[in-house]
Amino acid sequence: MSLTPPPAVKSTANDSPQVRVLIVDDSLVIRGFIARALDSDPAFKVVATASNGQFAVDSLRRTPADVVILDIEMPVMDGLTAIPKLKEIDPAVQIVMASTLTQRNAEISIKAMSLGATDYLPKPSAREMAVPGEFQRNLREKVRALGAIAWSKNVRQTPQRTTTGFSSAPAEKKKITLRPMPITKPDVIAIGSSTGGPQALFEVIKSIGAGLSQPIVITQHMPPAFTTILADHISKQCGVLCAEAKDGEVLRAGNYYVAPGDFHMLIVKKPEGPTVRLVKDPPENFCRPAVDPMLRSLVEVYGGRILTVILTGMGQDGMKGGEAVVNAGGAVIAQDEATSVVWGMPGAVAVAGLCSSLMPIGEIGAMVRQSATKIQGLGGRA
Repeated sequence: MSLTPPPAVKSTANDSPQVRVLIVDDSLVIRGFIARALDSDPAFKVVATASNGQFAVDSLRRTPADVVILDIEMPVMDGLTAIPKLKEIDPAVQIVMASTLTQRNAEISIKAMSLGATDYLPKPSAREMAVPGEFQRNLREKVRALGAIAWSKNVRQTPQRTTTGFSSAPAEKKKITLRPMPITKPDVIAIGSSTGGPQALFEVIKSIGAGLSQPIVITQHMPPAFTTILADHISKQCGVLCAEAKDGEVLRAGNYYVAPGDFHMLIVKKPEGPTVRLVKDPPENFCRPAVDPMLRSLVEVYGGRILTVILTGMGQDGMKGGEAVVNAGGAVIAQDEATSVVWGMPGAVAVAGLCSSLMPIGEIGAMVRQSATKIQGLGGRA
């Protein structure tokens, strides 16, 4: 049995709360690497490690954790089987699936999110373990944001002070000012999303449906293999034509195009029509694909005839691109805070005053369809 029960969680020198993490992986090397990456930052505390899902369940019963980093393939009990058991013990615990970049594991990771996992994390490569850097940054960013979500579920004592950059104390509400919705019908629809995005995309696209006169382009922060599976799931679950975008293909009305992992998806003018261009320009907002370059390229092709939707996600990707869309005369719709897993991306465009509508996830698809099929624009609400 490889289960390491920890001492009680300690505060930092200034009594700052720490994000408590349970690491579950059958590889001792991976467990140790992730644990060192987190324990080296005082914002985090690895409270236990486990080599399979059953040990993880046993551990969570004894020792509270805010975030579980969960492997997929393990002996005794695999990750998929463990998810509902972990959520039964603590509905507020946030689960991150640790996956190798294969289509099979991408398929399982997306299924895991439908079972209660919140996010996914590509396992570190040998190079990343030898030269720490980007993996650690991505890991800490995810765990920090998900820890705040766990604390906000009202089942834990809410921490009030921190010097580590983590706090779940209620933030001061900022006034949101909505812009008028343009009266012109858009020629293209663009969607950006990140953490919590797959489930949000399924819900929105089911409501948007098929048969629009506009193409729909999607940038979801995902690594290679995952975007292929995401596009396939969108097609099957939502009943629309959706595929991972291919370099050089011309956009067609009513089709959905997902930016491939590790490429920015740009749209460029060609004699035959707006055409996909996939590039490996440097990451933006620490992401490739990123929403901002997609939106900037759309403005070059479509001017202001763009309807942009920003869904749940960490960070501010989509804000600068959304500003370009709005300055050109287009519109931005953002998911509201109450229904977002992480209100980073939609919150950024909302607080910046770029939105024509701020609404729950369950209402966005219908509004997009109505805006895309009627000449007269619609008012929004905050």
